[in-house]
Amino acid sequence: MTISPPPPPNFNPLNLGPESLAPPKAASESQPDPTLTLPASPALNPTLLHLAFSHDHTCFSVATTSGFRGYSCDPFRRCDCDPSGPRGGVRFVQMLFHCHYFAVLGGGPDPFCPSNKLMIWDDRQARCVGEITFRSDVKSIRLRQGRMVVVLLNKIIVYNFADLKLLDTMMTLDNPKGLCEVSQKSGPAVLACPGLHPGQIRVHHYGSNRTKFITAHSSSLACFALTLDGQFLATASCKGTLIRVFNTLDGTLLQEVRRGAEKAEIYSLAFSSSAQWLAASSDKGTVHVFSVKVDTGSLGNDGSLSTSEFSRTNPSAISSLSYFKAVLPRYFCSEWSVARFRLQEGVKYIVAFGHQKNTVIIVGMDGSFYRCQFDPENGGEMTQLEYSNFLKSE
Repeated sequence: MTISPPPPPNFNPLNLGPESLAPPKAASESQPDPTLTLPASPALNPTLLHLAFSHDHTCFSVATTSGFRGYSCDPFRRCDCDPSGPRGGVRFVQMLFHCHYFAVLGGGPDPFCPSNKLMIWDDRQARCVGEITFRSDVKSIRLRQGRMVVVLLNKIIVYNFADLKLLDTMMTLDNPKGLCEVSQKSGPAVLACPGLHPGQIRVHHYGSNRTKFITAHSSSLACFALTLDGQFLATASCKGTLIRVFNTLDGTLLQEVRRGAEKAEIYSLAFSSSAQWLAASSDKGTVHVFSVKVDTGSLGNDGSLSTSEFSRTNPSAISSLSYFKAVLPRYFCSEWSVARFRLQEGVKYIVAFGHQKNTVIIVGMDGSFYRCQFDPENGGEMTQLEYSNFLKSE
């Protein structure tokens, strides 16, 4: 692994001032650089290669065969400064907070950079300000304040984002999907990644320097998500029928919900900021919202949750489940979603909770953007509040 060139002296996201952390101006408000030229005809009909929300779900980034874009969710608008961006295909992009730094991986028929190179792009300067070259392809990247996590096929590498100093490494089972999550709340980080066996997740708490291996499923992992503070972990296997919620400190299974009876590929999982709700999207074309029956206030100093405390969150559900489990198949005892929204089947969508009360943001690989609202009391079908197609609107 080589690192070159080092970031400039002023490249220090840890000490970004309020002005730097403010959301970038819309593309229409920025002045184009006359020395830059737009890509050729492929930019007119780009193919989407990757979608990702920012840590607080206020923005999302889009990787295409002709570069990348950044969008604000509320209001929905394009927010990257330089419409030309890097010249070439980008297969993965991750935005740091709301600001102008993007971690970029090249891809597509005309890649921006080799598949084993990670680039840090400064959108305001319209140039690369840091890069790392690896011996193998980079699968994905995760960013949080002051940290960058790089995912290789069977290794996780943690860097200090300010100077790209190596901080930690850990081995994983082969991880072609690049699965990895990191907590976003200020304070010591919590990192979750595949363990050393199928269905196993390794959770490392950097504050206490404790590692917990959680056997979440008997089959391989499809997707998982952390709450903002890293206390809870939601997981789904390649079967896609059940979603489980765990306590990350002691590995306790706190809740199990059912997406459906048929096998499905879970594309995305997301907790609400309060950890009261959990959303999931799959190849079946339906986004589900589940009620998370875990009282975050009942967590002790060690993060454990007693049976009595869990029962107080929904005593009737627990007692009924205890009785009927003995006489009915597991399917009939399952806990189902509170609300749902139906989309085109087979299209990959990612999901997050909006900042407006009881809203869900859905972004699709077909260029679709949805804002929906669910009824927490009555449940049922969500109400569509907004729709746009960011591929056709430009």
